[in-house]
Amino acid sequence: MRGHVVIAGIGQTAFGKLPGRGTISLNIEACRNALADAGVEKDAVDALLVKPPTSNPQFMYGQTLAEAMGLQPRVGGAWDQGGAANISLITFAAMAIEHGQCEVALVCYADNPRTGSRHAYERAWGDDAAYGWFGVPAGYAMLARRHMEEFGTTGDQLGAIAVAIRRHGAANPDAQLRKKLTLEQYRESPWVVDPLRRDDCCLVSDGAAAVVLMSTQRAKSLGVKKPVPILGFGQGQSSWDVAQRADLTRTCAEISGRTALAMAGLRAQDIDVAQIYDCFTITVLMTLEAYGFAPHGQGGPFCAGGRLEIDGELPVNTAGGLLSETGMPGLQLVLEGVRQMRGEANLQVRDAKTCIVSNQGGIMHTHSTLILGQCQ
Repeated sequence: MRGHVVIAGIGQTAFGKLPGRGTISLNIEACRNALADAGVEKDAVDALLVKPPTSNPQFMYGQTLAEAMGLQPRVGGAWDQGGAANISLITFAAMAIEHGQCEVALVCYADNPRTGSRHAYERAWGDDAAYGWFGVPAGYAMLARRHMEEFGTTGDQLGAIAVAIRRHGAANPDAQLRKKLTLEQYRESPWVVDPLRRDDCCLVSDGAAAVVLMSTQRAKSLGVKKPVPILGFGQGQSSWDVAQRADLTRTCAEISGRTALAMAGLRAQDIDVAQIYDCFTITVLMTLEAYGFAPHGQGGPFCAGGRLEIDGELPVNTAGGLLSETGMPGLQLVLEGVRQMRGEANLQVRDAKTCIVSNQGGIMHTHSTLILGQCQ
């Protein structure tokens, strides 16, 4: 399937505080913008795949959205793997296109936890809340602490990730948080759950994003101006909660990344730019290890010294990621990957021909990986 399916259009809403906006309205705006970007009419869409809103899950959400959009898709519905769902939906759409089940697919996601309900972000996680392990940050803090104890990873190395991504977000006119961060400022930021500080943690944001997919052949016949080919994709899932895992420093991102790279016929060294899920800085570090950019346990030194910045060896999250552009889980990273492959990103990586994008959900339970090639 390498290169058989393209992302033909991308769209988004504003990110940040959007009072009075529901998720249906936000999804429709993002989808309308994505279709306009692709130069495709709504009537051409015969697949609609959506991640249900995290903050307010709803039964039959996919059908509710399709009705609001005036669509009766051949293929449709909602899918949830936490933050990994967006790339997973893109892979499902690509496979459906490849096998003739649909021709033009919309994949979208919207949520409004900033001005709506934050219940999903504030609730207890698992059965251990009564003993002090409360909420998602505690789980990621456990992973970070284990990595530090086993490999000597430091807070400053996590800080270097935050500094790099915040630098990129500060240059993005559409970012929710446009404020650079120095390592000194990072060291002074308050603890959330030791060893994670405030600046290790992503934003909480309203907003929506969408992509349009179709076959390479159909994109040519329709005269799509800037189709970006999908070179590879993969998934990996752990069924074990953090406390049950045999090794807290390894995740199924290894399987997801290895599958996607093999499909693309590439190695980690062949990747020019990366959009890595950054709900917490430790997620970036461990994902880069899992994908083979650094040996296992050596992600800390790899992320230090400006290597992840726009002028570094591997620019990461060039629009600001979840730490700066928007805390929306995942689809915005795909949009920035598409912009990089089109050569039209705000902070464009020179001569970038390949981009890897990661999504992950839960406390590194679910992983999806996407590899994009240069605009055709």
